[in-house]
Amino acid sequence: MNTKINIAGVEWRNPVTTASGTFGSGMEYSQFVDLSKLGAVTTKGVSNIPWLGNPTPRIAETHSGMLNAIGLQNPGIDIFAKRDLPFLFDYDTNVIVNVCGKTLEDYCEVVEKLADYEVDMLEINISCPNVKEGGIAFGQNCAAVENITRELKKRAKQPIIMKLSPNVTDITETAKAAEAAGADALSLINTLTGMKIDIHKKAFQLANKTGGLSGPAIKPIAVRMVYQVANAVKIPIIGMGGIMTGEDAIEFIMAGATAVAVGTANFTNPMATEDVITGIEEYMKKYHVEDINDLIGCVK
Repeated sequence: MNTKINIAGVEWRNPVTTASGTFGSGMEYSQFVDLSKLGAVTTKGVSNIPWLGNPTPRIAETHSGMLNAIGLQNPGIDIFAKRDLPFLFDYDTNVIVNVCGKTLEDYCEVVEKLADYEVDMLEINISCPNVKEGGIAFGQNCAAVENITRELKKRAKQPIIMKLSPNVTDITETAKAAEAAGADALSLINTLTGMKIDIHKKAFQLANKTGGLSGPAIKPIAVRMVYQVANAVKIPIIGMGGIMTGEDAIEFIMAGATAVAVGTANFTNPMATEDVITGIEEYMKKYHVEDINDLIGCVK
C-alpha cells in the first residue's frame, strides 16, 4: 500500500501536513506526535521582523469552529531560523515554512533569507493586508497574486506554494493567476472572515471585530473550492478547512487535493495529525486502494 505523494519534486511519505498557525513549529506538539511520521510540518507564519499581533481578546469559539484574529504574531525570520529550524531539522520530515508580509518587499526579504536553509518548501500567505494597496489583501486581487508570485519565484530556492484566500468572488481566478506566474502548488482554503457579538455585553467578542473562521463549519465550502480549483489548474493542491478525521482527508483528496493540512483539530486533539494518517490508511485497506494517488480527483 503506497501513501507517498509528490509535490513539485518533493516526496512526502504520506499526504498529511499541519495547517499554518495551528501547530507552531512542532515544538509544543512533539510530546504528543512523532513529527517524523508526518508528510510535512508547516510552520506558523514568519515575517521579516517580529510582529506583536493583534490586541486581545483574539480567539472566540463558534458552533463547529472558532474565530481567530491573532494577527500573525511571530518572532521574525532571524529568531525563527536560529531557534525553530534546527529543532525541525532533527526530524525526518519535510519542512514547509509559511511566509507572511505586509508589502512585497517584506515577503522577498524572508524568501531570500530562507534560500540559505535546507527548507523543503515555502508556503506564501497572501491573505495578509497589503499596506501599500490600502489594506486590500494580496490574495483578493488577481493582478497582485500574479505579481507577488512572479517576484517570489525569481528569488526562491525552494518550490513555492501560494495559499489562497476564500474571501473572493471566484477562487479559480486567483488560482489561475498564481499558476500563470509560476506557482509550484496551491494551498486552500485559508480562513473565512467572520464575526461574533456578545449580546450580554453588547460588544464584539474579538478586539479586532472580525476574525478568521476555521473548523468543521467551513469544510463543505473548502471541499467545493478545492474541487473547483483542481478543475481549473494543473498544479498540485494542498487542501484544508475543517479536517478532523481520515475520512475528511479522503474527501478533499477525491475532490482533487494531492495533500491535506490539519489545523483546528490540533487544538481539540493534539494527536489529530497522526489520527488522520491512520484513518487514511484504514480507508485504503477497507476499500483495497493500493496507491493513494489513485484517489486524487477521482470524483468528477
